[in-house]
Amino acid sequence: MKTPRDADGAGHARYTYRLRVSSTALTGLEAEWARCRWIWNECVARSKKAHADGEKCGPAALDKMLTEARARTPWLAEGSSVPQQQLIRDFGKSRAKALKDIKDRKPVHQRAGMPRYKKKRETLATLNYTRRGFRLKDGRLHLAGNIVLTVVWSRDLPADPTSVRVYQDSIGHWYASFVVPAEVQSLLATGRVLGVDWGVKETATTTSDAHDLPHPQHGRKAQAELTRYDRMMARRKPKKGQAASNGYREAKKWRAQTYQEIARQRQDTARKWAKRVVTDHDAIAVEDFRPKFLAQTTMARKAADAAIGATKQALIEMGRKHGRDVRLVHPAHTTMDCASCGARTKHALPLSERTYTCTTCGATSPRDKNSARVMLLRAGLNPAGVEGTRPPGAPLQEAA
Repeated sequence: MKTPRDADGAGHARYTYRLRVSSTALTGLEAEWARCRWIWNECVARSKKAHADGEKCGPAALDKMLTEARARTPWLAEGSSVPQQQLIRDFGKSRAKALKDIKDRKPVHQRAGMPRYKKKRETLATLNYTRRGFRLKDGRLHLAGNIVLTVVWSRDLPADPTSVRVYQDSIGHWYASFVVPAEVQSLLATGRVLGVDWGVKETATTTSDAHDLPHPQHGRKAQAELTRYDRMMARRKPKKGQAASNGYREAKKWRAQTYQEIARQRQDTARKWAKRVVTDHDAIAVEDFRPKFLAQTTMARKAADAAIGATKQALIEMGRKHGRDVRLVHPAHTTMDCASCGARTKHALPLSERTYTCTTCGATSPRDKNSARVMLLRAGLNPAGVEGTRPPGAPLQEAA
């Protein structure tokens, strides 16, 4: 399986592949994760103690802690120092982000939580290796510590990787996510622009009828199967203090597999649609919609199934990959403005009202189509027609 994604930092991309893990390699991976998990929990304990004593617990102090721990603990020193050091870097970033949110006085529900203890049976293994901690030889991934993994190469890497993340999913499968320098794959200029408005009835409504994205309803189609597994887990749920039965663990695994299949279907739909949009248009005005608030409404289930956030991210990444101009537009009042004359209604339109009628110029159009045209106007693209086609040779206007 190959999944190119935007990596941590501009100019890089992630390519994820499935791993075939032997019993010997599995033992090595689990031992490495046990050491890293111990270091993470030690960082959490030291951070809490420093906070209680009014002291600082910066990266330098944590690096010193790791050096001392490896010197006095043979079990810890048996593992590679690379994933252990990377784990401390990740801890520092998580802690710094949480402290910054507190300093900025963000609402509690918007803050990044402080790093917590990683429990043995509740966390999945994640190991990060920089270039000096791994190498590719004869199509196999060699990790520090004599761990050799077989990679299922669905396609070749476009460049030499700079780092790799080896992780386990909820089903127990292992993956390797390589970070490689991103290369812009230019497409032919089309002279066309597109406005995109997100919704629940349709995942994406655009200024071009041919590029609208209907709601795929992947989750709804699998709901009967999920309900069956939920009932199986409820019947076999162990009592407090008792170990889970094989039947309970099996039903839990089937349920996780179904959710994973739904997630991959959503990702596949989003990427195929994004590629078609990016191929046919030079510039795209996208509503910078954050669907988090929909989780508190009656449309929560349908909004989650639409995967608006994942689809928007796929479009942004695809535009970056092919060098297209993707502009994010603030969503405030986009449903109240008229795309023809720019007038704004005096009141917010209810969701039940699906046709927009301007009281100033009398223009009438479907509500979501009007919002998609407003995206173009706010992004400064000003299309020549409904389909967003510009005269040949006409330059695209810059956003204001």
